[in-house]
Amino acid sequence: MDKRLPPQLTPEIRSLAVARASKARSERSEVRSDLRSGARSFFDIVIDPRMSIKKMRVLELLESLPGVGLTRAQAIMSRAEISPTRRIAGLGRHQIAILRKEPLLRKVKSAAGSLVVMSGPGGVGKSTIAAALRRDPRFWVSVSATTRSPRLGESDGVDYFFLSDEEFSRQIAAGEFLEWAEFAGARYGTPKAAVNRARMEGRDVLLEIEISGARQVRKSDPTAILVFISPPTWQELEDRLVGRGTDTPERRQARLDLARLEMAAASEFDHILVNHRVEQVLAELVSLVSSPNA
Repeated sequence: MDKRLPPQLTPEIRSLAVARASKARSERSEVRSDLRSGARSFFDIVIDPRMSIKKMRVLELLESLPGVGLTRAQAIMSRAEISPTRRIAGLGRHQIAILRKEPLLRKVKSAAGSLVVMSGPGGVGKSTIAAALRRDPRFWVSVSATTRSPRLGESDGVDYFFLSDEEFSRQIAAGEFLEWAEFAGARYGTPKAAVNRARMEGRDVLLEIEISGARQVRKSDPTAILVFISPPTWQELEDRLVGRGTDTPERRQARLDLARLEMAAASEFDHILVNHRVEQVLAELVSLVSSPNA
């Protein structure tokens, strides 16, 4: 029989644990108060990045909404097929989509901005769309972090956040990226804190990222709106990719092969927008975030 005693906690560790528990209780109490007063909506709470809020039970939040109470909260959860013990962090995007249709949950308009993830094959015009959207004050276009060196004319914090390999690894370990991936020998990632801050300020956030990154965001934030940008025809995309005169024949073929794989992922996205004209795509993006059931 193992007779080893459990580790003894020092007074300092005990004090720290008590302080953390007290802070978590205070944060949860503040959230419930905001819901009761109508200062924040249920869907604002869903994207709250604090772990104390992520661990709250969905039932506890629903009960705090004006005009809901325990009986109605249980009925809402039953319609959305949500377990009575489910916590906020465990909500899936289909469950959130059902909750968005509940009249009692739509009475208070969300103060937080939407998260739009835009992806698609190389050469389809994503960078042009993102650049145009930067001029719309309603949107904030996320700036990625990368381990590659700055190119001529690029500025830190404007084009990218340029990080060392060591710092990038530290931020991965600390969970500071919403998504990250490796491409062409460098790593790229979306800083989570900046995205959350912009959304809590009420701005809609656009991420222009690769498809692998979009899949990561889908898992970590089920409220995100995933948008796939498609070319009008495959021939137009092929002409654009092949037309880059600086590529070798091998590089052009690699671009085309990758584009075919990327096009095959379109069905994973919530919306597919065909890029006939940049102005039309911009209008459709604005319409998506303006719709309560986007």
